[in-house]
Amino acid sequence: MKMTRILIVDDHPIVCEGLAQFINQEPDLEVVGTAGDASEAIKKVSELKPDLVIADISLVGKSGIELIAEIKAYDENMPTLALSMHTEALYVERTLRAGARGYVTKNDATNVIIKAIRKVLSGGIYLSEGMSDMLLDSLYGRKREQGGTAVARLSVREFEVFRLIGQGMKNYQIAETLGISTKTVDAHREHIKEKLRLRDSQELFRYALQWTRAPEET
Repeated sequence: MKMTRILIVDDHPIVCEGLAQFINQEPDLEVVGTAGDASEAIKKVSELKPDLVIADISLVGKSGIELIAEIKAYDENMPTLALSMHTEALYVERTLRAGARGYVTKNDATNVIIKAIRKVLSGGIYLSEGMSDMLLDSLYGRKREQGGTAVARLSVREFEVFRLIGQGMKNYQIAETLGISTKTVDAHREHIKEKLRLRDSQELFRYALQWTRAPEET
């Protein structure tokens, strides 16, 4: 039996270990390596030549979405499956545009992740039914998050900073969470204010807070 070789990328070792143990129970799947950040992941991709990369999109430093795009550029035939704690349509859309062949959340049951792995390996694209409906609603405007059109202009990193501002984090906390400097956070804040046409930091915080808490329209 030919074994399918899988690389897992997540900055939480316990997640890597738990997922690897579950995947390795499948008779034809084998986790050949793990990586904690994008830089290490690219090295492992080059060294191990896996058949599939499972990548968390919220990595410290360079984001998983950027990593997925790099893997796509390195080998367009190497499939990636995104693993995330985020369920917002904007994350799903950007991840798929970067080149991911599927998107599962860390709240999904392990059998769902195995189903997603097999779907991607067979050449398909995996999204849960609920996530697929949500993404289509977002793309076609049947459901709109408050400020969604403007927020969609933000880059991947700007969106991460914006979301953390909405959670009430200070600059140093955002810097620690994303593995970047406070100066870089300041620069992102300025770009966000410019793109969203906000006058000052207070207006930015109010906007981010409202966007983060806004329920979807029905």
